[in-house]
Amino acid sequence: MGVALHNSQDVYKDAGSSVIFLMLKLHRKDQPAEKEVIADMADRIQAIQRSMNIRAEHANLKIAFGFSNDAWEYLFPGAKKPKELETFQEIKGDRHTAVSTPADLFLHLRATDEAVVYEVCDQIMDFLRPVTDVVDETHGFRYFEGRAIIGFIDGTENPVGDEAAEWGIIGDEDPDFAGGSYAFAQKYIHDMDAWKSLPTDMQEKVIGRRKFSDIELDDDEKDPHAHNIISQDNRDGKEHKIVRMNVPFSNPGQNETGTYFIGYARYWDVTKQMLTNMFTQNDKLLDYSTPVTGALFFIPSRDVLDAIAEGEL
Repeated sequence: MGVALHNSQDVYKDAGSSVIFLMLKLHRKDQPAEKEVIADMADRIQAIQRSMNIRAEHANLKIAFGFSNDAWEYLFPGAKKPKELETFQEIKGDRHTAVSTPADLFLHLRATDEAVVYEVCDQIMDFLRPVTDVVDETHGFRYFEGRAIIGFIDGTENPVGDEAAEWGIIGDEDPDFAGGSYAFAQKYIHDMDAWKSLPTDMQEKVIGRRKFSDIELDDDEKDPHAHNIISQDNRDGKEHKIVRMNVPFSNPGQNETGTYFIGYARYWDVTKQMLTNMFTQNDKLLDYSTPVTGALFFIPSRDVLDAIAEGEL
């Protein structure tokens, strides 16, 4: 596909055992000063990662850092923009709504060691705190056997290896931004009491797979609005994919438990179609899962990060 994988940020790797997601909003008080901070950050974030990989070489640190459409237009007015970058607009179905969250910057940090994720996040925020406010900060974890917090195996249909890169990383169709990716971030709160009250066979009909074995149900066994039916993009008779990660999070004392969905895509249009299907065709899982955030970000290639650092945008 004409893309060197080493030029991409960590958009096609595993979700990690300890995870922090951050959505940030720029103050928008002094554009030149804020742009200077972002340029400095674009340079330093790669150095921070290299340093931590030496300090904690077995922690498998992964970082993705990106910009919303609004941030891109504010920071780099007049600069060329990725073809599909836009501001996510809410998708309103007759029962459920995919909300839109105003945000400028996005960070997805993950590693096998929580101390590493904390240290890296703190170092990055040392630079960003003076010019940003936090819109959302979510700390996630790897659940047993890599299952989603609702108990089902996660990522069965995810592309892996070369296929993951093919579906997750922009290619020659947008050469100025090849090596980048479109990241859609969406935080869901689950009604765990209602979910747990469902018998296992009913949960399986909602998801479309067996809970223990992960074997897909026959079509006549599934609910017509099962998650693994509705959430696909099969336009033109072809299955279109994204690299998706569903990260559990919980504040048990507050009885708040959910899933942070992050989808990295070569084509934003694919993710957008999946979301449209889910919310306009009443994905059954949404009866137990309410989105509280939703935003699209562009994750630049390392070359584009270097251009930002050099003030070339």
